[in-house]
Amino acid sequence: MDNCIFCKIVAKQIPASVVYEDDDVLAFKDINPAAPVHLLVIPKLHVATLSDCTAEHTAVLAKMLTLVPKLAEEHGVAVKSDGNGGRSGGFKTLINTGPDGGQEVYHLHLHMYGGKRPWRGLGT
Repeated sequence: MDNCIFCKIVAKQIPASVVYEDDDVLAFKDINPAAPVHLLVIPKLHVATLSDCTAEHTAVLAKMLTLVPKLAEEHGVAVKSDGNGGRSGGFKTLINTGPDGGQEVYHLHLHMYGGKRPWRGLGT
């Protein structure tokens, strides 16, 4: 899409702080972070919203979701066991869909928020 900012990032027409890239997905730091760790994971293929996804998008959606724990580990916000049955750390994922869902950029994207409880009030 000619006017899609995320398509321009994929095409390297606009710079981004890329933290992961393969043939199907791209992950980069949000330019206006709402948490100490705030990454966006997008498919390289332009899909406007989650509502536009079909069965043909299953593999890329799975790749996006399974990439998040790896990114969380790399950015120091992974869930860790305390050795006594408890856990610490963690992150939140969010996909805004459509105008009432808070979507601002119409290219499917998954937000990953992490850090010390940064997400209070973010899509609870």
